[in-house]
Amino acid sequence: MKIYKSVVACIYLALVVLSCSENDATNPLFYNLGYQEEMNVSYGNHSDQKFDIYLPENRTPNTKVLILVHGGGWTAGDKSDMNNLKDLIKQDFPEIAIVNINYRLADQNNPPYPMQINDISSVVNFLKSHKNTYNISENYGFIGISAGAHLSLLWSYAFDFDNNTNMVCSIVGPTDFTDPAYVNSEIPGFEELLDFYGVESDTEYLEEISPYHQATTSAPPTILFYGGVDPLIPISQGTHMRDKLNELNIINQYTLYPTSGHGWVGLELLDTWTKLKTFTQTHL
Repeated sequence: MKIYKSVVACIYLALVVLSCSENDATNPLFYNLGYQEEMNVSYGNHSDQKFDIYLPENRTPNTKVLILVHGGGWTAGDKSDMNNLKDLIKQDFPEIAIVNINYRLADQNNPPYPMQINDISSVVNFLKSHKNTYNISENYGFIGISAGAHLSLLWSYAFDFDNNTNMVCSIVGPTDFTDPAYVNSEIPGFEELLDFYGVESDTEYLEEISPYHQATTSAPPTILFYGGVDPLIPISQGTHMRDKLNELNIINQYTLYPTSGHGWVGLELLDTWTKLKTFTQTHL
């Protein structure tokens, strides 16, 4: 009997060692589960195709991921612009992994679409292919600001073919380029925006790049923040998006700060984070 038990114990130990060797990335015996961060991880060949990743301690294959997408009118900006938000998330959500991305910036020869949507797809595919290395899940949330909010909404509504997005946040993001408040206005930069997109006023194309027109019943829970005196984004961009999500029975939350512009500070900023924090806790 003692010999039998010894043989069984040896077989069990061998199986454990074999299993560990085949799954090093997710086994705590082989993987450092302390806090880890990697800066400027390349997900493509272009110099702008980089992201920073912040991995929490004690992470598991169920660890959820927040992807941050900076603004800058599709032609400027940098992931460092999101560092304050990143620090807030690290403080209040120490169990969540954070991916702060750069993407290729548009110019006269390289329109934003589909280039920047393709970059988000590349980031997500990279994370999926390295999920065992990073010890993270395929459950993602997006937080975008301005142009980054537009990209976050558009990708989550129309290009997340595997439905991995659990939530998406738009802070002053454009949602509908066919909105008369855009088309019939003299909003600074709107004509330049259309020039960068490589179109004049082709309705079909404008609908293709508009989250409002791409949202379906499979859209993820969405939280929206807008300013009432924003010189760049008409109020209707937020209210129409809210109404469309309501029509589709998509969980959503909409906040308008009547006296704020294209961004805010003070009590409004505190309110934004309080609401976004609760929404993230509920839906991510």
